[in-house]
Amino acid sequence: MTLALRALHLLYFMAPAYVANMLPPLIKYWSGWNRPISQRWLGSHKTVMGFAAGLLGAFAVTFVQHVIAGGTCIVDDDAWVRLGLRFGLGAMGGDCVKSFFKRRLQIAPGRAWIPFDQLDFVVGALILVAPRSALGLCDMALILGLSFGGHIAVNHAGYWLGIRDVKW
Repeated sequence: MTLALRALHLLYFMAPAYVANMLPPLIKYWSGWNRPISQRWLGSHKTVMGFAAGLLGAFAVTFVQHVIAGGTCIVDDDAWVRLGLRFGLGAMGGDCVKSFFKRRLQIAPGRAWIPFDQLDFVVGALILVAPRSALGLCDMALILGLSFGGHIAVNHAGYWLGIRDVKW
């Protein structure tokens, strides 16, 4: 398999984590009942509804992948619900862990913290999904590299479209 084809397979594999990470900024438009998970520990921008949207997004993508694949998955786990849960909790959990440390270091929300802002959700998802998959170290390195560059490109596009307040 060529490197380009393997990269496409890995991007498809990580799609639930990518969608989980992209949905929470869209939830900011649901003001009023979208309360922070813990303003003290994670900041005001990590919200219950954003976390839930990320989790549901991961479930939706794994379901679509399950249907497309005719019931087979890229991982050993044959239940798309468990796979969606792993991707969603991993992506959202990784983002929350990064925010916790960012607040402890007194780095303001929206201020760049490279490479953690770009890879937090990916590392979180890989921690929960990789043990149940056939990913090698080279695969994980490729995922991290592609995700880093892709995250920057997507966030810049979101900033210019007015969806995100900052480019990071």
